[in-house]
Amino acid sequence: MAKAYTPGLKVSARTTHRSRRLLPIPGEVRIASGDRVSASDVIAETFMEGDVTPMNIANRLGCSPADVPELMIRPEGSEVKKGEPIARSKGIFGMFKSEVPAEADGTIESVSSTTGQLMIRGAAIPVQVKAYLSGTVVEVLPNEGCIIENDVLMVQGIFGIGGETEGAIHVACKDHEQTLTPDLVTADMKDAVILGGARMTVDALRKAIEVGAAAVVSGGIDDQDLKDLLGRDLGVAITGSEKIGITVIVTEGFGDIAMAARTWHLLADKAGRPASVNGATQIRAGVMRPEILVPLEAGENEEEVDPSLAHEVGVLEIGTTVRVIRDPYFGLLGEVSALPAEPAVLGSGSKARVLEVRFPDGGTAVVPRANVELIEA
Repeated sequence: MAKAYTPGLKVSARTTHRSRRLLPIPGEVRIASGDRVSASDVIAETFMEGDVTPMNIANRLGCSPADVPELMIRPEGSEVKKGEPIARSKGIFGMFKSEVPAEADGTIESVSSTTGQLMIRGAAIPVQVKAYLSGTVVEVLPNEGCIIENDVLMVQGIFGIGGETEGAIHVACKDHEQTLTPDLVTADMKDAVILGGARMTVDALRKAIEVGAAAVVSGGIDDQDLKDLLGRDLGVAITGSEKIGITVIVTEGFGDIAMAARTWHLLADKAGRPASVNGATQIRAGVMRPEILVPLEAGENEEEVDPSLAHEVGVLEIGTTVRVIRDPYFGLLGEVSALPAEPAVLGSGSKARVLEVRFPDGGTAVVPRANVELIEA
């Protein structure tokens, strides 16, 4: 029979993960194939050209553009400091000369006799790429970066903000159903990845920023709390560039939703262990999911991975774990218990392919296949 596919999130006790680390422009790669790296190691570096400050010397000195080159005190290629004289007029009978000071630190890149403009190029801006994931360098991409591999515990979230960071996992909530409130965030969580439970409040996030936490991971967040935290409505493009002082990952969705019990226990069991976290999210073409990666030791978590339960990625089949992503069962997790071949008539009167989901409490529901998201084990 034909196979049914659906998009999904990956929540895996153990998987081999490859992280591609690239410079934005060619530069120097500092590591070699086979090297072991930690998340904070700089693996490649380059320099981007500094900002340009234009200055109209002809206007400043009241001369023609063609006269500007001979009025320069400092020639092209000279390093200058802000406020230092760089051009001087001839004056009248050698007197009443006026000077033009540099408006920025940098190097005089060009002087035009056509426009009378001068360009000061600022100092080069260093750009470094860190490993992000502890592991082994399996491939070096000359002048670009490398690919790092490791076996990890991997949890993909449904939404996130903030960029790449890393820190030790610190469990704040007693279980996956507890709301993350400010009193649960303490000073010893500085530089930590805080594991919440259900909804995280905006006050808890502000407290986490105050104590200097690296990231917060919890089941849900209220959309108004997110707006209050950012100070604006979030657009529909890619996230990850927000500069709020912390990375935030929501594993289940918006609202008062508890983190899936399995997800919470997988992360809670790694309390004190370093984790790499990235909140970048893109829900349109080229989907990107926020992620939490915990590097594993040899043999660790292998007992939680049953090869007999392996299934083709993205395929819906009996026993597959899914999350319902539409009301009235929004956020609930269950297993596919039936996959009827024929379309069914929905409450709206329309027809759609459906599946039956069995929830942990034993209850079942028939929902459209488009209303579920696969949870990859």
